[in-house]
Amino acid sequence: MKNISIIKKIYFFLGLVMLVGCSENFLEETEEYTIDSENYFNSEQEYYNALIGAYDVLQSTYVNVLLGEIASDNTLSGGESATDVIGFQQVDEMTHTEVNDNLDDVWDWNFAGVQRANYILENKDKTDFEGKDRIIAEARFLRAYFTFELVKWFGPIPIKGDERFVLGDENSVQRAPVSEVYAQIESDLQFAIDNMDYNAPQVGRATKGSAQALLGKAYLYQDKFQEAAEVLRNLIDSGQYHLYGTQGDEDYTNLFEQVGENSAEAVFEIQYTGEEGAGFGCLQCSEGNVAVGFQGIRNYSGPLFESGYSFNVPVEEVYNLFSEDDIRRDYSILDIEAWAEETGATYIEGYKHTGYFNRKYLPRKNDNAGDPNLTQPNNYRAIRYADVLLMAAEALNRGGINDELASTYLNMVRNRAGLDDVDATGSTLTELIFQERRLEMVGEGHRFFDLVRTGRAAEAIEGFQTGKNELFPIPLEELEFSNGLWEQNPGY
Repeated sequence: MKNISIIKKIYFFLGLVMLVGCSENFLEETEEYTIDSENYFNSEQEYYNALIGAYDVLQSTYVNVLLGEIASDNTLSGGESATDVIGFQQVDEMTHTEVNDNLDDVWDWNFAGVQRANYILENKDKTDFEGKDRIIAEARFLRAYFTFELVKWFGPIPIKGDERFVLGDENSVQRAPVSEVYAQIESDLQFAIDNMDYNAPQVGRATKGSAQALLGKAYLYQDKFQEAAEVLRNLIDSGQYHLYGTQGDEDYTNLFEQVGENSAEAVFEIQYTGEEGAGFGCLQCSEGNVAVGFQGIRNYSGPLFESGYSFNVPVEEVYNLFSEDDIRRDYSILDIEAWAEETGATYIEGYKHTGYFNRKYLPRKNDNAGDPNLTQPNNYRAIRYADVLLMAAEALNRGGINDELASTYLNMVRNRAGLDDVDATGSTLTELIFQERRLEMVGEGHRFFDLVRTGRAAEAIEGFQTGKNELFPIPLEELEFSNGLWEQNPGY
């Protein structure tokens, strides 16, 4: 068992938060230099450096994406064998417990992100400079993003406002009720909306649109349909984003594979690069998207793709849900038997082999450094414009607000996929929106939480126990260090 809690781990991370660059001649530098809150945050550059440190943790949240699918009815765990990444296997089979390294990663790295954002917010009044509100807004957006992930996975969590966790808090800070956690998320995102614009200072940084989309999503997860519809409609009406293939793009059947990263469809995108190698000794140190190599085809040899570890394999059911004329099917899911017959590619079958792979995030051949399975440069589209349209459609429909407009948004997504309009209202429209979300967002880590928040998980996921599996267990080490202050989530 690990012998340090997240509170203690975070204390270590603070020593790394500012390490954003180094001199080629650093060995010749002899001047001693330390960074702490007492001698930092004295300039705009230092606030900016701290912000980079908060953004950096986003890259370590790749496991959220994998498990968000593996826990659902979209995919199986896969891998080499029943003991290959045992935490994935347990989540797939709904046998996970409070001792699970991969769930521990979800807890640890999202709290590390909260801590780094709070480091900035704790010192937000120390130094004034033009544009500081923008940096504070981004810090609050990032805190909201990490906090939203935590409340989705674990329910009540400890929060400390604009203060970092320190040693001893594990014995005194209670887990806040979900309502309080969401209240902080909403406050953070409203501040971000009010203090950012739609154009990011640098590619990959959050924008007003990112904050509007995440706020709409947070409202939707609480069934606050009126509020969700309002903020998402404001985002849509801003005209800042569009779906390729719906504004005169030619030959958009190829755009699903070829639309570049950070495009007009990207509302918030986590940035990765293949220019720095990585190893299994420190997966969180990788600047590449580890999830991509994990989903690759085992022992693959052939065109376009690189091999990988065959985790998170889609099931035949979800592949068959796509109609024959749905352009998205073969750009979302790779039928490996058909591909091998077409190209002569070879591969071996992994554990729980289904014959399908998550083509959206399969590793492509490229010049990435080091282990290609750990340094794939594919960005993660955390919030896409199609997601925004479908969330808005759901809020308008389930809130009884405007089924006609809900259908319009739904049909925008369908039309881009080459499908005809649907004309429905009420519960029929609700089911069409749910199905469209599954098809449009397959492989992106949202399915489990969509099922849970809409009360459909028990009927869709084998082994799911109502009253238990809506949340994941608090890691055992966290309970132990709380000395009885916290109780485990129900059923574990």
